[in-house]
Amino acid sequence: MVDVTTTPCWYILHTYAGYESMVKDNLERLIENNNLQSMIFEVKIPMEQTIEEKNGKRKVVERKLLPCYVFIKMIYSNQLWYLITNTRGVTGFVGPQGRPIPLKENEIRKMRLEERVVEGEFGIGDRVSVDAGPLEGFEGTITELNDAAQKAKINIEMFGRTTDVEVEYIQIKKVAE
Repeated sequence: MVDVTTTPCWYILHTYAGYESMVKDNLERLIENNNLQSMIFEVKIPMEQTIEEKNGKRKVVERKLLPCYVFIKMIYSNQLWYLITNTRGVTGFVGPQGRPIPLKENEIRKMRLEERVVEGEFGIGDRVSVDAGPLEGFEGTITELNDAAQKAKINIEMFGRTTDVEVEYIQIKKVAE
């Protein structure tokens, strides 16, 4: 069990619809004005890029992955809880009776809140399993590695035939043989 009073953990804040960016700005201002950089480390709104077609034209659009939610990495204290829950646009923390519950390691990885740089864990020909993303649960063999992009090309069996797919290093783990 992680000691939340000394270790920074990720928590989820619930906001009014459409207030996510304003809440993020207000929290960043709160951190700056009260010198809370040693207690609150990061405020994020998970975004995804999608292609939208309008009037026959395609363009890449940033869209909120989880509307009404903002993620915050901090060392929890009752004083911070009070300051954050009284920030304009915040309705409260996600958890029982508005008390926050820190996210687990696998939840942080699935939400891609932290970019992890993985080095030298994999080699061509290694058996790996996909533990995040749309191909979760599949196993395959690494055919190509791209350390600069942190991506691997793996050969998996899908629907009775083998297919090459590209996944990020953080989405795969080596299978013990």
